[in-house]
Amino acid sequence: MDAFMALICPNSPSVWDGNRTSECFDNMVLGFGVNAATLVMIFVVGITQRSAGRSWTVNMQEKFFLHYFPAIGACLSFLDLALILNKALHGDFIVHHKWFLRCSQFAVWTTILFFSKSANYRYIFCNLILCFWWIVRPLLGIFNLLATCSSFETLRCLKESSIVLLDIIFGISINIIRIKRSPSKSSSLEESLLSTDMDLEEGCLKNSGNTQSYWDLMTFKSITSVMNCGAKKQLDFEDLLQFPADMEPSSCYNALLSCWEDQQISNISNPSLFRAICCAYGWPYVRLGFLKVLNDCIGFAGPLLLNKLIRFLQQGSGNLDGYVLAISLGLTSVLKSFFDTQYTFHLSNLKLKMRSSIMIVIYRKCLCISLAERSKFSEGEIQTFMSIDADRTVNLCNSFHDMWSLPLQIGVALCLLYTQVRFAFVSGIAITILLIPVNKWISELIASATEKMMKQKDERIRKTGEVLTYIRTLKMYGWELLFSSRLMGTRSSEVKHLTTRKYLDAWCVFFWATTPTLFSLFTFGLFTLTGHPLDAATVFTCLALFNTLISPLNSFPWVINGLIDAIISTRRLSRFLSCSEFKPRLEQTADSPSLSFLNEQSEATSKDAAIAMRDACCAWSNSDEKEWNMVLNHVTLNLPKGCFVAVIGEVGSGKSSLLNSILGEMRLLHGSIQSSGSIAYVPQVPWILSGTIRDNILFGENYDPRRYSDTLQACTLDVDVSLMVGGDMAYIGEKGVNISGGQRARLALARAIYHGSDIFMLDDILSAVDAQVAQWILHNAILGPLMKQHTRVLCTHNVQAISSADLVVEMEKGHVKWVGSSADLSVSSYSAFSPQNECDTYLHMQRQEGSMATNNEIEQDILLEKDAAHVSEEAQKIIETELRKEGSVELDVYKNYAAFSGWLITVVICLSAILMQASRNGNDLWLSFWVDTTTGSSQTEYSTSFYLVILFIFCMINSFLTLVRAFSFAFGGLQAAVKVHDTLLYKLINAPVQFFDQTPGGRILNRFSSDLYTIDDSLPFILNILLANFVGLLGIAIVLSYVQVLFLLLLLPFWYIYSKLQFFYRSTSRELRRLDSVSRSPIYASFTETLDGSSTIRGFKSEDFFLATFARHVALYQQTSYTELTASLWLSLRLQLLAAVIISFIALMAVIGSHGGLPVSFGTPGLVGLALSYAAPIVSLLGSFLTSFTETEKEMVSVERTLQYMDIPQEELHGSQSLNPDWPCRGLIEFKKVTLRYMPSLPAALCDITFTIGEGMQVGIIGRTGAGKSSVLNALFRLTPICGGCILVDRINIADVPVRDLRSHFSVVPQSPFLFDGSIRDNLDPFRVNEDFKIWKVLEKCHVKDEVEAAGGLDVCIKEAGMSFSVGQRQLLCLARALLKSTKVLCLDECTANIDTQTASAIQNAISTECRGVTVITIAHRISMVVNVDNILILDNGILVEQGNPQALLQDEFSRFSGFAKASTM
Repeated sequence: MDAFMALICPNSPSVWDGNRTSECFDNMVLGFGVNAATLVMIFVVGITQRSAGRSWTVNMQEKFFLHYFPAIGACLSFLDLALILNKALHGDFIVHHKWFLRCSQFAVWTTILFFSKSANYRYIFCNLILCFWWIVRPLLGIFNLLATCSSFETLRCLKESSIVLLDIIFGISINIIRIKRSPSKSSSLEESLLSTDMDLEEGCLKNSGNTQSYWDLMTFKSITSVMNCGAKKQLDFEDLLQFPADMEPSSCYNALLSCWEDQQISNISNPSLFRAICCAYGWPYVRLGFLKVLNDCIGFAGPLLLNKLIRFLQQGSGNLDGYVLAISLGLTSVLKSFFDTQYTFHLSNLKLKMRSSIMIVIYRKCLCISLAERSKFSEGEIQTFMSIDADRTVNLCNSFHDMWSLPLQIGVALCLLYTQVRFAFVSGIAITILLIPVNKWISELIASATEKMMKQKDERIRKTGEVLTYIRTLKMYGWELLFSSRLMGTRSSEVKHLTTRKYLDAWCVFFWATTPTLFSLFTFGLFTLTGHPLDAATVFTCLALFNTLISPLNSFPWVINGLIDAIISTRRLSRFLSCSEFKPRLEQTADSPSLSFLNEQSEATSKDAAIAMRDACCAWSNSDEKEWNMVLNHVTLNLPKGCFVAVIGEVGSGKSSLLNSILGEMRLLHGSIQSSGSIAYVPQVPWILSGTIRDNILFGENYDPRRYSDTLQACTLDVDVSLMVGGDMAYIGEKGVNISGGQRARLALARAIYHGSDIFMLDDILSAVDAQVAQWILHNAILGPLMKQHTRVLCTHNVQAISSADLVVEMEKGHVKWVGSSADLSVSSYSAFSPQNECDTYLHMQRQEGSMATNNEIEQDILLEKDAAHVSEEAQKIIETELRKEGSVELDVYKNYAAFSGWLITVVICLSAILMQASRNGNDLWLSFWVDTTTGSSQTEYSTSFYLVILFIFCMINSFLTLVRAFSFAFGGLQAAVKVHDTLLYKLINAPVQFFDQTPGGRILNRFSSDLYTIDDSLPFILNILLANFVGLLGIAIVLSYVQVLFLLLLLPFWYIYSKLQFFYRSTSRELRRLDSVSRSPIYASFTETLDGSSTIRGFKSEDFFLATFARHVALYQQTSYTELTASLWLSLRLQLLAAVIISFIALMAVIGSHGGLPVSFGTPGLVGLALSYAAPIVSLLGSFLTSFTETEKEMVSVERTLQYMDIPQEELHGSQSLNPDWPCRGLIEFKKVTLRYMPSLPAALCDITFTIGEGMQVGIIGRTGAGKSSVLNALFRLTPICGGCILVDRINIADVPVRDLRSHFSVVPQSPFLFDGSIRDNLDPFRVNEDFKIWKVLEKCHVKDEVEAAGGLDVCIKEAGMSFSVGQRQLLCLARALLKSTKVLCLDECTANIDTQTASAIQNAISTECRGVTVITIAHRISMVVNVDNILILDNGILVEQGNPQALLQDEFSRFSGFAKASTM
């Protein structure tokens, strides 16, 4: 064996030569061994592989890589062999291990050429094992290359580099071809490979497919057309790139959902979203890691080549090595730029896939989780999942690779430092190690602060959503300031934690930014103190390595913070996604025998029943709650198929809960519930989509003109639609803001009818419409041909509907009190307030008048209410298109942000940054002076300690200025964040109601969530980077101009090209960022809308339709982001190539100057070394500068968007007339020729109306749906300014009164009951001016005392807008709130619409007794609510058509009021 080793390695140790592995070991193991293994694998695969499958057409690129590329490799290897043979023939001794290495290299390439000519070569080179081996093979070759390059033989190093590069490119090529040519039915592993890397060859345009060359893909040429377009005009969504097929959001979603479901099965107790993401995207992500390793390794070629170049210049050799090194330095930069951009491109594509899949999975969960289970989370928290947590989770992609990549870069840099300064670098390492526990402690504090901040952010977004949803009601109450102060309190808590985080971040920045400076001080200090002389090559190679260290060292704290944020977000999302899902047909085995008091129903067979409930107990509680408040208690019920069932009962008896339990929205604690067939659901508060009337009715179904027309007629919507500009294509705003309450109810009913489901669940739909419309709907819709054969379950207080029902179910406190036919209703106590003779009267009248007359009357009278006029020309868009600015972000935006931060702090930040860079440049110039004065002929008598003291002073100044910059930036960012939020909130609170009617809440909420998060967090961060990059570039330009005068010649053309590039890019990037913001808004608006209507969507089984719609929104967002990414990398690549030219220029000038070929002297070796070390970071710094500049401009769009809402119209808050605290003391109200329009171009909602309401009078206002009843209150409360006439209250013109004072002196009960999150006491008496005794007394008079006591008293917390109370109970609580206020004017807007007749009668009596001497204005559909008032006002189309005493008008059979009374059942 020894003899054999001596033969193979005669002049070299077999393994170790004392410092490193021996040349023999490198050649035999890492060279010959690897080549031999490759040959064996090729032969084995080639012999065993059989041709199969379809034919394969080879394009030019594939032919080049599979045929010509191996030929190049074989030629190079043969040339190498020829050179060795030539040496041997001339008598030189060639050691055997070199022969083995060169022959094996030639054999590998020759074998590849041989097999590439075979018929089944596709299956050989696309073999998974061989493809993987060819990724590992170049990595092993790099060790051999490093050993070769450690010598000073430049040409040999270049030759070995070419061979390794050949291996790398061939390995990447066959992997790309394999992925591209993979059959569709591949293994799951191959599918995952395909999913990530498909875009390598498919490129940017889906429709371009394989037409793009590899060069186009590498240089991002596909974006050029978009950028040309962006330079000429404002971009639209049609101009964007098409993303590759594998980035389709639906396919990404399916992949992640499948992995999440597997995770739920395998880990039931604690499923992890992180593991599911790893399952879906893990292997593609790992493959990107190989590219990352290669990219990082190439980054260290620069400092090594720099070292050799400076040593060459010091030696003054006249050979060509200097030129080779100079050109290699530039080529390395070029290669690095291509690897860098490709890695970023594919990583970002993976992030886009992850983001789209996470967003759709969250959305799907919201569709699939019941209301009871969803109560674990507030609405604000769920919105944060989508807006913030999804993005933070996606940032895992960056953080995980950086977690190993940054330490690797640091480790390699330290190894290279060791070769320069030996163990002196340990002193620098000591500083780094000492900072590790400090940074770990800071990171833990940051994590804690972030978690607390996120909780407060959730709460703030929830409260903001609450304010935006109920802004009209808040303005009527005059509570805007109260709610804004509550919101400000939450914001203060959020800012407190944000402040902690920002100052801790500042410490992180300080520690890591000063580390390289301290590193150089301690390293050079120890190196010189141990007796080693400093020379230019050592110093500037070390400086280049220090610069290489800066990026990973500075990035590390941000990576840790990002990782912490991502882990927190994945845990939050895992908790949400692991909630139990909605089950359409609940079926649970009863634990005890069902009750037997309903024998007839219990004996009915399930197959004949549309709905069967057996001893069902339900609660509005989620699965985490151990105690629950039973809402439905032991309910047993059978509802036959095809019957009409009326569910009756007092307020809070459980009618709506019964429907929700059948729908599966409540938690079934005991018993079973079954339903057969499809369900259509119309909730008590109708859910209306943002979109056209047709969209709302079709709800994803196909358009059938005949059925559609019949549906409109049955719901009396045909006349409404005909009066709208645009007809049924008229746009309905968010939550139906631009149509009346009655129209919303009829639209929701039309949706249910059009769907034609087996079971109709209708929750009190008749209460929102007047008596005649209710009569029409009952007989032509519910009892009409479209619904006749279906099961109909109607919760109602309408006596006509009850008398027409086949079956009546009476509820009482969660129990079924009585079940029977309407004919037997007298046996129930309900008959006390639904006399049978009244039904007979109605039926007789109906026969007399006939349905035709009613129809004609309705067609004449039903008109749109005020807001219908909000629809514009061209399908009348009330919802204004989101404003999108053009051109660059204006200078005023930057000035405004600086003003928000504070001008003084802005000046301090700029000065500290400039001085910090100056001190750093001074530090480097001092080092240059040091090496020049201690080496060569110009040595001086200064001591080493003198140089070290000056270096120490520079270091301390730099550290201090870094600290000042970091903390001043944190302070300025916080100041801006606070002022932007406060100003934005103030402006929105003072905006008129029309602004909120015309602007979707999701759009406003986007400003308070995503845009404000940008201003809070990412904008200060990117601004900090921009400033650092700018002063860094400025410092480099000044130093290079000082050191190399010829650099000034390059500066002008360079700046010209640079400015052209950045202008070409910025004009497009701005537009793309704005499109990005605009495309993001529909996602959040749709998400918010879906949260409100999820129960309706589930009821209709329309989850798939809404999921597909949301996926389209996400796809548009994905497309914008993909185009934006490609554009930024297009720029980055060109900038880095430009920087490579600068490096080559400076290096070549230095080599030419050393040969004396230039008239200008380049000074000392120290200055030349300084110039070269400063030229190296230009590559990253130039790209980073423009990237940070464009990113800043993009982030500034968030400031621009918030500034848009700081410039919205404001209400006239001030007035010339001051009020007494007891105003109005009489309650006299006079309307004099009042005209009101909602928009100048639209018809008047109130037309020149004049009337007087005497002091202490009770007045009723009635009229058809859309007659203008609510407009009277809008005018009185100045929600909409009147455009003619005047309104006097106690002889004072209300236009002269401060608007908030005016509203606070009136009491109101709104049409939509409003309860906010807080205690019942706060809801009733938010200013805490009443004692408990008085509150309980009013609650008793409003018939809601028992319910409040059952809920837990006045201090019990109301959540989610009072969902635990029925709509009727919420209206009673709002009435109690109004009575507690004790003002002289009380306005009731349909406050008893959702209350049973008995309670309504009691409420009417309470108002009569409690409100003696109070002026009461009642808007009502129930005639029974206004028959006993002092005066009646009847409106029609905004005109006062009749007024008088109701009793007198009843006597006049020709009066309109008499007609209303006849059509009503009182």
